[in-house]
Amino acid sequence: MPTWFVLLVMDAEKEHEVYNSLCRSDKVKEVHPLFGEWDILVKLEGEKNFLIETIKNELKIDGVLATKTLVGL
Repeated sequence: MPTWFVLLVMDAEKEHEVYNSLCRSDKVKEVHPLFGEWDILVKLEGEKNFLIETIKNELKIDGVLATKTLVGL
C-alpha cells in the first residue's frame, strides 16, 4: 500500500485549528508541524482513489492555502 505525504501551507491565524482537525481524522496517520516554507506534513496510507477522496474531503479545511502531494514507493 502506498504512503502519501501532503505538505500544507496555512493561514497563520488558522494553524492550530487545521492541526487539530487533521489530528482528529481517522484517515490521517501522522501530522507533523514544520518550520519553513511548509507548515504541516501529513502522512496518509492508501490507494490512489483513497488519497483523492481524502484530499477532497479531509484536507480542504478552512485555512489551508496550498498543498503539495508526494508518494513514497
